[in-house]
Amino acid sequence: MPDDAATPPRNTKQGFATRMSHAGRAGTHAHGFVNPAVHRGSTVLYPNVQARKDLGAKRFDQVMTYGTAGGPTHYALEDVVAEIEGGTRTMIVGTGLAAVAVPLLAYLKAGDHCLVPDSVYGPARNLCEGLMKGWNIETTFYSPTIDEAGIAALMRPNTKVVYAESPGSHTFEMQDIPALARAAHAGGAKLLMDNTWGLKHFRPFEHGVDVSIQALTKYLVGHSDALLGSITVNTEEDWLIVRGAGSAMGHYASPDDVWLGLRGARTMAVRMVRQEQSGIEVAEWFEAQPQVLAVMHPALPSHPGHALWKRDFTGAASLFGVVFKPEFSEAEVWAMVDSLSLFGIGASWGGYESLALPTTGFVTRTATNPDAGGMMVRFHVGLEDPADLIADLGAAMARMGR
Repeated sequence: MPDDAATPPRNTKQGFATRMSHAGRAGTHAHGFVNPAVHRGSTVLYPNVQARKDLGAKRFDQVMTYGTAGGPTHYALEDVVAEIEGGTRTMIVGTGLAAVAVPLLAYLKAGDHCLVPDSVYGPARNLCEGLMKGWNIETTFYSPTIDEAGIAALMRPNTKVVYAESPGSHTFEMQDIPALARAAHAGGAKLLMDNTWGLKHFRPFEHGVDVSIQALTKYLVGHSDALLGSITVNTEEDWLIVRGAGSAMGHYASPDDVWLGLRGARTMAVRMVRQEQSGIEVAEWFEAQPQVLAVMHPALPSHPGHALWKRDFTGAASLFGVVFKPEFSEAEVWAMVDSLSLFGIGASWGGYESLALPTTGFVTRTATNPDAGGMMVRFHVGLEDPADLIADLGAAMARMGR
């Protein structure tokens, strides 16, 4: 936010729910409505020509110059997200994919090389293999379970970015982020991380991440009614690079959607506690079912990356995958999903509603084997009573194989 904008000092000793209730607000003793206003605008007026000249001489991120530079509503959400991530500055953009694209294109140019996990978010892979490849930026996809020596061996003199996403998209592999950070920094590269699953459960800058990416569409908005993304950094150098690139590309978020993000932030702490508990309860139920081969939930001791999750994370999201035994066909698994009454069939997650999405055949892998041993379905657990969700799943799965 601009240097002259007031914000309460950060108190990291307070609980997360307390900080989410108060971050980005004027304060409890300020006269006026509790919530920040929605400031819509394109044109910014100046009192006189000299004032415009004086303000124009300041750095682009220090003053309101035009609507695309943001306004008070944006600044408030930027403060909230920086509070969540433990960073110093945040840029709000219109989508999660925009939050991926801006830092990649900020740090990479023609002739550069980047390392990206094979389990990366699908549209991010498309960006790497499409526009970036066309601009002569080379991407090497690596196994998400690679160790520090393995990443170091893949580094080149022109490797400028190591990208991470933990757990991985759809297949939920855990990555050793501190190890990736050491290897990236030793090779002169930046470590960028999609931290959407981790959100409040993983403190990226305490583990060596340079730029943290969030799809705020998920848990922060929380009501499946707005698209937003964020890019958070922890140094002034990285802020100027990221903010400069985003500004040059015209990235922006509607203040109405930003306000919905602020609204969602106020209840996110309690929603995430409930959804974490319910998600683990449903995942543990799945593990006990005879139709299930494996449950891909990092908080379960059976998960191959459970030790990394336990070491680095303080909690879990309510998104996980289930692999059904190989004797169940695609038609049987799809019919099971179709018969669910409390789970919608759709992309995204993090909202109040539960979702089920078959992923076998829709996941691209080039550096690892995409075969999980059976049909995969991704589940998101919302705010419904977990007993009702389990009853719905049990009735649907009872029909499998008939």
